[in-house]
Amino acid sequence: MMKQNELKEELGEFFTIRDEMFKFLDKSISKDKSGFNFDFSKNPTLNAQDFYKIFYKYDYKARKIFANAMKMLNA
Repeated sequence: MMKQNELKEELGEFFTIRDEMFKFLDKSISKDKSGFNFDFSKNPTLNAQDFYKIFYKYDYKARKIFANAMKMLNA
């Protein structure tokens, strides 16, 4: 079973990957007038393969964390 410090490290990696995903989106999609929300009105094209590489790491890390968190909660 994962130890608490290992879980903290995994969570840190999770949020690093999340930041990487949002940097990719920020680079690929312009923002609306408020500068906060992505503007999808122009139907921007994303490089799906590059996005998937980031998303796969994000999804894998999330599944790993959640599985270990459930084990910790049920211990």
